[in-house]
Amino acid sequence: MTRKAPKWTPPSGYDVKVVPTGKWWDSVRASVKVGEHALKLLGDASGAVVQDRHGPLYWLVTPGAADGWNVRDAQVLGASTAEASYAGVPPAHWTSSPGTHWRIPVGPDCYLTDAQLPHGALALAAIEELGPVEEVGR
Repeated sequence: MTRKAPKWTPPSGYDVKVVPTGKWWDSVRASVKVGEHALKLLGDASGAVVQDRHGPLYWLVTPGAADGWNVRDAQVLGASTAEASYAGVPPAHWTSSPGTHWRIPVGPDCYLTDAQLPHGALALAAIEELGPVEEVGR
């Protein structure tokens, strides 16, 4: 995990803010089933993670660090994607459900996750939760 003081801080107030990805961080979105499994695999190695009200989890990673990923049940939202991407970010004090909240809050010792860590964890979680990918033509 990259451990440095954030250049960006979560919003204050009482509402989720829509933040463009790619400026301060890209986000890696994973379905709830695969994301929960990956979160357990990562343990303390994970940086900040948002969980939206529908269940998917979003890891914050260095802009561009997850470009070119092809991980089942995961999507990179960042400046290099074909379309503009945004992420809903809760206020810093929203750390429990219901609703969009910080599963792992941003803090002085917790910000961006090294993109290689969720890449490996999500790939393994997808296989363990969804089964192996079937080869075409078999």
